[in-house]
Amino acid sequence: MQQDDYYMQRALELAAQAAADDEVPVGAVLVLNDEIIGEGYNQVITLSDASAHAEAQAIRAAGRSLNNYRLVDSTLYVTLEPCAMCAGLITHARVKRLVFGATDPRTGATGTAIEVLNHGTMNHKVEVQSGVLAEQCGDILRQFFRARR
Repeated sequence: MQQDDYYMQRALELAAQAAADDEVPVGAVLVLNDEIIGEGYNQVITLSDASAHAEAQAIRAAGRSLNNYRLVDSTLYVTLEPCAMCAGLITHARVKRLVFGATDPRTGATGTAIEVLNHGTMNHKVEVQSGVLAEQCGDILRQFFRARR
């Protein structure tokens, strides 16, 4: 879908900002009614905050923008499959749809490593689309970690 590519490209730009700050390059964009309502990128080290993942930053920004923690009917674009913490946050924020690029075989919580996002006990289900610009999303991570080894 062309629209998914557009917003994922913006998430990749944010991931590049994270890399420039020596953070793991993950970017996220939250969209409602074709308008960006929140953006974020990993800032765990910069903010000394283990919860400052890209998804959390975007959801916090969107909540402030809408003055509401419930982000009903929104779509979250993120360059890497969310971890368990972020999957829980996505569910609690009532995000309607998640679109991500690269899978995360170690901590991916949408079924790759574990299933948190749409676990049977959750009362809110999130539509999930994976693999959007997956090659580019994976490349930025591989380049980042290769440079550090």
